[in-house]
Amino acid sequence: MAGRGTSHRTARTSEPGPTGLWADPNYRLFLALQGLSALGDSFSHVAIPLLVLHRTGSVAQMGLVTGLTGLASIVTGLFAGVVADRVDRRRLLVIADVARCVLFGMVPLVWLFATPLWLVYTVVPLAGAFAMLFQVTYVTVVPAIVGPGQILKANSHLFGVYAVASAGGPMLAGLVAAVLGPAAALGIDAATFAISAVGILFVRIRPMPDAAGTGSGTGADSGAGKGDERGGVRREFLAGARFLWEHPVLRPLTVLLSLLTFLTYGLTDVIVYYVKHGLGHGDGTVGYVLTAGTLGTLGAAFAVDRMRERLGFGASWIGVNALAGVAVACLGLVGSVPLVAALAAVMLFCTGVAGINSMSLRQEVTPSHLLGRVTSSFWTLHNALGPIGAAAVTAAAGAWGVRAVCLTVGACVVAVALTGTVTGIGRTRTGRAAPSGGG
Repeated sequence: MAGRGTSHRTARTSEPGPTGLWADPNYRLFLALQGLSALGDSFSHVAIPLLVLHRTGSVAQMGLVTGLTGLASIVTGLFAGVVADRVDRRRLLVIADVARCVLFGMVPLVWLFATPLWLVYTVVPLAGAFAMLFQVTYVTVVPAIVGPGQILKANSHLFGVYAVASAGGPMLAGLVAAVLGPAAALGIDAATFAISAVGILFVRIRPMPDAAGTGSGTGADSGAGKGDERGGVRREFLAGARFLWEHPVLRPLTVLLSLLTFLTYGLTDVIVYYVKHGLGHGDGTVGYVLTAGTLGTLGAAFAVDRMRERLGFGASWIGVNALAGVAVACLGLVGSVPLVAALAAVMLFCTGVAGINSMSLRQEVTPSHLLGRVTSSFWTLHNALGPIGAAAVTAAAGAWGVRAVCLTVGACVVAVALTGTVTGIGRTRTGRAAPSGGG
């Protein structure tokens, strides 16, 4: 899955054609591993908030853990792209999986004897740091597995597999948490990381072209840090940030996503809190609600191709984010579990379409030797306000109630999305405008 040409296995030299994407066993293995990881992630996605809630009964404490995890991701993002562009990407993915296996595996083992909350505050942010390293590297690998014209379709497949795996995951996690406790659900996540680490060793990649397009961008260097981009982590990180700033579509996209992340980063915690304390249901119901929500991601995987073809990048990105804001606002007005689940599905449909479009655009317009740093810069910058937002939104929900918070957040999300109409996002159909400067 990673390791650009550094494996002793023979790299593929042909690109999968329009009908060959599903026929490629290497691609199918890659897809299966991501599905397994998604299944495990859905367990921790449910288990971590429940673990904190069972131990403290506080939605603010849930938001604090989420915020610390986001902060760890931001700090890691400062150098993750530099590392991904410099070294064997396969090895990075294996290391990240093994590390998360060990970290999440510690919790159920320790919970057999004691329930120290400090362990959660330590393990979860550290796992978030390795998750960021994995995610940045994973994005750089997709173009090395599929052909250039297949990136959007591959990303929609990946999101679809994620949705299918995640659809059953929260429900199963809720049942496991109800019977065995949330710590046991984290143990299942640890096991999926172990399997993924082994599977990654068998995924082949093909050499990607370097900055000059020579096809020599392989190995530990893999085109990283060319020319004057070398000179330390700060300068190399800024190479990615500079590319984002000089691109007329990626620049406003990064700014607006920063604001959207601030507003929505803590919404899962708010939904969990609302179902349990506002509507009076148990852990199993939380799992059902989050499972229903992931069906929206599956819908996004099926819809994104057609939406982008018919509406273009700008209109589809702005439209779905505005719709997501409406769904968030409505969340504060409903009082039944089925309606909460339906609105969660709408929210994840919208964020899925926007996310697939955004990721595919970056992979399409960014040179291979810069892709790690551009991805790292993009995620670091647009996630920078997330921890603050999570803490603020969850604290506000505890103090003033879910209804007021959801109405306020929803209105703000709509306003931010519509701001895109006066930027390069609203003025483009393909999103592939060239950078305005020589980045």
